[in-house]
Amino acid sequence: MKKTQVQSNPYPNSDTNKRYYTYDYYLKRTFGSKCMKIPLDAGFTCPNIDGRCSTGGCIYCSGRGSGDFAPESYIPVDEQFEIVKAQLSSKWNTDKYIPYFQAHTNTYAPTEVIRSKVESVMSKDGVVGLNIATRADCLWDDTVSYLCELAERTELTVELGLQTSNDDVARAINRGHTYEDFLIGYKKLRVASSKINICVHIIFGLPGESRENMLKTVKDVASLAPDQVKIHLLHVIKGTRLASLYLRGEYTPLTKEEYVDITAQALTLLPPDTVIARLTGDGMQSELLAPEWSRKKTVVINDIDKLMYENDLWQGKSFNKI
Repeated sequence: MKKTQVQSNPYPNSDTNKRYYTYDYYLKRTFGSKCMKIPLDAGFTCPNIDGRCSTGGCIYCSGRGSGDFAPESYIPVDEQFEIVKAQLSSKWNTDKYIPYFQAHTNTYAPTEVIRSKVESVMSKDGVVGLNIATRADCLWDDTVSYLCELAERTELTVELGLQTSNDDVARAINRGHTYEDFLIGYKKLRVASSKINICVHIIFGLPGESRENMLKTVKDVASLAPDQVKIHLLHVIKGTRLASLYLRGEYTPLTKEEYVDITAQALTLLPPDTVIARLTGDGMQSELLAPEWSRKKTVVINDIDKLMYENDLWQGKSFNKI
């Protein structure tokens, strides 16, 4: 009898046909079941918005600083938690929750301010972990000390936006820091505590970035052996500077076939024990200009699974060759 895709899956960190370390599998192994991730907007800003590095933010970023799925920042974060929990309760049958400080840069404030925001949700019933999204150039000593404290109390993941290791591309998107800046912050966090999970964000399809450049970023990230990686597709969102480029014909998004191919190859380059916390990003449907094909997220993920199966690929297959 012919083996099923699950039975023939050579990738060890999976109990399905997925040939990569899914976030669902991580949750199951870490917490015993699915958890509800609660997006929050604590009202912080970014150093490439307020003038410390630059102004205007990254050219693709919405006014909500990637926190479009969180409640408005004027609502206290403990109330935001309850709002999102109620909204998602029909979708997620769980009593375990992970507050996710998602919008903008969530360590870009005095530590006492960060502490007050975080502690207001840490005492909520059912909270089993915590995710904090930030930048590697916004990790000051007292803030890192607080993160170390949190890691002793809960399953802490600090998400660091890299997007690309190519400094020319980083300048073009107004990122506001270099790859070397990222490495300094990453290593500082890694040395500070072995209990802090580090998740690195990368984006495929940035303006002026070739396929080779994208995979070079993946290889650079792989060499760091992060605990988690989030892979995003670049979305063109209304009102952004990227939208202006797109509407003038100066930016062309990746095709679905290009994204599927690059992502599948990227997975083979990453360490086999790195959790893939996201395989493609979400854009607000009402605000999305392009690419249209990204609206069908499940189709994209299924196409990646199919390509990996048909070409006998799995996460980490080429990791030792880079």
